[in-house]
Amino acid sequence: MATLAIHDLHCQVQTDHGPREILRGVDLTVRQGETHALMGPNGSGKTTLAYALAGHPKYRITSGTVTLDGEDLLAMKVDERARAGVFLAMQYPVEVPGVSMVNFLRAAATAVRGEAPRLRTWLKEVREAMARLQIDPAFAERNVNEGFSGGEKKRHEILQLELLKPKIAILDETDSGLDIDALRVVSEGVNRVRATGEVATLLITHYTRILRYVHPDHVHVFSAGRIVDSGGPELAERLEEEGYEAYVRSGAGD
Repeated sequence: MATLAIHDLHCQVQTDHGPREILRGVDLTVRQGETHALMGPNGSGKTTLAYALAGHPKYRITSGTVTLDGEDLLAMKVDERARAGVFLAMQYPVEVPGVSMVNFLRAAATAVRGEAPRLRTWLKEVREAMARLQIDPAFAERNVNEGFSGGEKKRHEILQLELLKPKIAILDETDSGLDIDALRVVSEGVNRVRATGEVATLLITHYTRILRYVHPDHVHVFSAGRIVDSGGPELAERLEEEGYEAYVRSGAGD
């Protein structure tokens, strides 16, 4: 069973005024088949955690451990983490000029699977996944995210999720910038992947609206660089009513 285990994780970033600690002792375990919602105000460190897990060079781990299926994730390079089954859907997906979506997806699948998928089978798989996400087939030949709207970029992130079939899916504010129709389509894509029971999902957000479609098993409140409260779906409902003010006011995580 795939398990992501984070223990006492500390991480810092270099600023003009020297190193700044952002993650200050994160403890979290996400098991295969589970969906964990990580919620918190802007600036609390949620995205830093996502990028640190993916191996972004801007973020330096100073202490703590992260394992995936018992293997040391922090000892792996970025591409090794992807091959091990880590998938990150970014809050702001980047454009890749000169690389078509269909070629990008096949290259990614080849890297993850260890061999190139058969072209005819692969194209059929891509077309079917695009249809489920209501993506215009013409987008397959367009450069990755170039000229895409925010909603189109997010749909293509979930397209990658469906096709690459990772062990751990880290979804960083996938709901940001989506209208209600796009949110529904994207959420349905996430739920299709969850329904396989083969992926562990870490859903990062500071709004509860996506949780009306993607129902989490566990909800965690993130403040000042660490998890300060945990519970079930009822915790998200309480946050909807009360907000994060009580956590910020109490200095949780300081």
